Amino acid sequence: MNSSTRAAFGPHHRMAEPDDSGARLSAGWCATGRPATLPEHLRRYGPPPVATARDGRAAVPLVEAVEGAGLTGRGGAGFPTAKKLRAVADGRGRSVVVVNAMESEPASRKDRFLITVAPHLVLDGAVLAAAAVGADTVHVCLPRTRAAQHQELGAAVEERRRARLDRVRIRLHALPHTYVSSESTALVRWLNGGPARPGGVPPHTHERGVARRPTLVHNVETLAHLALVARYGPDWFRRTGTPEEPGTTLLTVSGAVASPGVLEAALGTPLATVLERAGGPTQPLQAVLLGGFGGTWLSVEHVRTPMTRRDLAPLGAAPGAGVLVALPHQACGLRETARILGYLAAQSARQCGPCRYGLPAVTEDFAALAGGRPDGELLVRLRRRTGLLPGRGACGHPDGAARLAASALRVFAEDVDDHLAHGPCPSVDEPPRIAVPPATPPKAWR
Repeated sequence: MNSSTRAAFGPHHRMAEPDDSGARLSAGWCATGRPATLPEHLRRYGPPPVATARDGRAAVPLVEAVEGAGLTGRGGAGFPTAKKLRAVADGRGRSVVVVNAMESEPASRKDRFLITVAPHLVLDGAVLAAAAVGADTVHVCLPRTRAAQHQELGAAVEERRRARLDRVRIRLHALPHTYVSSESTALVRWLNGGPARPGGVPPHTHERGVARRPTLVHNVETLAHLALVARYGPDWFRRTGTPEEPGTTLLTVSGAVASPGVLEAALGTPLATVLERAGGPTQPLQAVLLGGFGGTWLSVEHVRTPMTRRDLAPLGAAPGAGVLVALPHQACGLRETARILGYLAAQSARQCGPCRYGLPAVTEDFAALAGGRPDGELLVRLRRRTGLLPGRGACGHPDGAARLAASALRVFAEDVDDHLAHGPCPSVDEPPRIAVPPATPPKAWR
């Protein structure tokens, strides 16, 4: 860290740094077993080291610190955080910050966990980001189905207001809870008075977003990491993880493991180690689902792969939403995939051809395959339709569904052949192994 950055963002007094072994975002929770009040949060971390330029515009030292840390987005895309900050700071007019706390991925619990156990760390990051890009308002978007979470975060915002801690206004919003409502353009569209459906680009949100102003949209975990980088600096952040992908990440581990839940791990940790930290498999595994419902199936032979984008890319996979689901050997991966695809098809915004027609067609074919009701052209047709979905939609929703379907056909290839030749697996009458919400269309978009 250079001297100017240390001066602007160094702590006012020496604070104990979070444990480098992996407990960073969760350090306070691990120490006490309960969420911190604002006074406890400030005693642990000190006040947010906000530095704003004289004209109210970009606080360059923070952007430099984030860039030096190599922090990337933890919402799924993995985009460099400093690039987002710079793009919004360089925009014309007063900026806006949007905190994406929707967490619409059904298999993920990490953002809800973080908001519950470290709300002030998330809000610190949002306020710091607002200072960095010259924003006067922070919009926090939550699903209206989680009233308790809204109440908890509202109480934290009120604590900060009474303490006169923040220089920007923080507003909470309750949005319709659909799978695609967490997409950044959907949040902006809703905040502008429209439906919580993804919007087309251009314009990009960093150019023209909320109220046509430059808008920074970040996931809650990304902002919490930013708050720690601002306090402890890029060198500290890089002490764990890999040189190319530093830091830790939150993961939701479920399926056939002894202790499912949310844990924090350094990037580069092998998937097998993550499973062991979740109590280990309770049964022999055949595959894992990585990244969530729009993620990728990986055969069990790949569980020793380090959890980095660089190492997972040759397998067609990525950390995605930080989801890892362990599938036992006796389960039918095709059946589980068909159920997930049915949910994804029902949850689409139905704004473009791939979602209106392509995704339902792939879902129907996959259901026929899983149920052992194939026709002679099913597999050829399914592969063709799956290949047509990516890159053609108004958002990435059909891309994720196609990625999931294609990986299932590859990983469960022996089951595909068996289903085509002999019908469904013997496990057809067993309970499902993955919790999938009902495949019903959203009731409201506004």
